[in-house]
Amino acid sequence: MCDFIIDVAPVQGHTDAAWRHFHKSIYGGCQSYYTPFIRLERGDFRKHDLKDYTSELNGNHEVAAQVIFRDMAELRPLIEGLEERGVKRIDLNTGCPFPLQTAKGRGAGFIANREEYFRIPSLLKEHGDVEFSLKMRLGYSDPDEWRGVMPAISDMPLKHVTLHPRVARQQYGGDLYLDRFGDFLKACPHPVVFNGDIRTPEDIERAKTSFPGIAGVMTARGVLGRPSLIAEFEEGKEWSREQRLEKMLHFHRELLCHYESTLCGDSQILSKIKPFWEYAEEEIGRKAWKAVKKASNIAKYHSAVAMI
Repeated sequence: MCDFIIDVAPVQGHTDAAWRHFHKSIYGGCQSYYTPFIRLERGDFRKHDLKDYTSELNGNHEVAAQVIFRDMAELRPLIEGLEERGVKRIDLNTGCPFPLQTAKGRGAGFIANREEYFRIPSLLKEHGDVEFSLKMRLGYSDPDEWRGVMPAISDMPLKHVTLHPRVARQQYGGDLYLDRFGDFLKACPHPVVFNGDIRTPEDIERAKTSFPGIAGVMTARGVLGRPSLIAEFEEGKEWSREQRLEKMLHFHRELLCHYESTLCGDSQILSKIKPFWEYAEEEIGRKAWKAVKKASNIAKYHSAVAMI
């Protein structure tokens, strides 16, 4: 099982350095975490992106810098700037389905820019000291779009490719194109990681059984809603709800303590800690989840959490 990759994908506003640090220290299990995507803004790095990657809290886990871009004019300075800062692992995000990014040709919208896509291999080969990976969807609107860029993907020096078998327009709803995933797995010369609807240990096992050739799985929203997901799979047994909640509340206490010591005022603290529960309604119950959402100050927030 140790050769099977289980990674945690980034989710903007959720999986910052503090979340990753305490998740790793409390649950273990995960091989790698990825930063929320790093992008250029007015031609330069955003300070909070670099702050997240260089945080001392990253010391207990392996983290890859994920970048999002719309052309080589953005990708080249991202790679060069990160390499200059000592980054050794870079993940190319061509999978983000959010319209705000795809409308600008970034994320899963990048696949439509065929000319630029085929320029990636030569750029990556200029940076032999960096380990690259690629995260992608089957296409923007057509689940067969990947076929047109497979020659470029095959020519890239990649550790692995993570594929979410939906198209961008589906975002996170609708059926997975599992047949297309199987086609991709056969066509891709790189190790392939399955991503999409990994919410339970059974989902990980199902992916392994359905696609014996995969190198691993990646989860994002699943591990946010059930932080013990990877630990349960590694242990080979499902935890009881009581066990899961006990550990989840421990995780929450550590994270809240960190934010209370580094942020100022109820508003700042609540803006950081409330997202912890965003995907956990099924675990904590709707009544507690609604109370957490409504909490307008720290005292009310503590009362809401006490309902769990």
